[in-house]
Amino acid sequence: MDLFLRYVGENWTDLLVLTFQHISMVVIGLLLALAVGIPLGVLASRSRRLAPVILTAANVIQVFPSLALLVLIMVVFGLGTTTVVIGLFLYSLLPIIRNTYVGLTQVNPALVEAGRGVGMSPLQMMVQVQLPLALPFMLTGIRIAAVIAIGVATIAPLVGGDGLGREIYSGINMNNSARLYAGAIPAALLALLADLALERLQRAAKIGK
Repeated sequence: MDLFLRYVGENWTDLLVLTFQHISMVVIGLLLALAVGIPLGVLASRSRRLAPVILTAANVIQVFPSLALLVLIMVVFGLGTTTVVIGLFLYSLLPIIRNTYVGLTQVNPALVEAGRGVGMSPLQMMVQVQLPLALPFMLTGIRIAAVIAIGVATIAPLVGGDGLGREIYSGINMNNSARLYAGAIPAALLALLADLALERLQRAAKIGK
């Protein structure tokens, strides 16, 4: 423990930079997944024919081991952060698509009919009624995706990426437990904090509903 605390005290600025890099990769990957996953979830909820195709495609991506997926992406995009971000984007798609789809299909049909009865357009129905009611489900998907992405990002150094994984793998290679824990503990804390923050948002959305 003394060795770990001494290492953190001597290298805290570098650890902050690595933590920022880790968070940046995860946030960018999640934002891309939200931009693509929510529309795909909406599309799946509105089309019985496309729903199994979209969900199956997302499931296939999730089945790939994270390192294998990153290596496949690396073949196209090369070593570096871009490969990691694309991998995080792909890994985050399934929970976002699936939970958006489930949330929208769980909306009470009577509310949809009531909206049509007052003359709301399909777009107005989606934005003002269906998506707000599906929000707790969607936040569950985002919560799952965030925790997965934080974990997957720790293997970024294996494909030339940055982040806290650098400390983890340096610690393993050098048989230095202080460096290993200096990367692993902040990564675990990030996952816990993201989970707790999104859980609170989810509860607030349920109360608001």
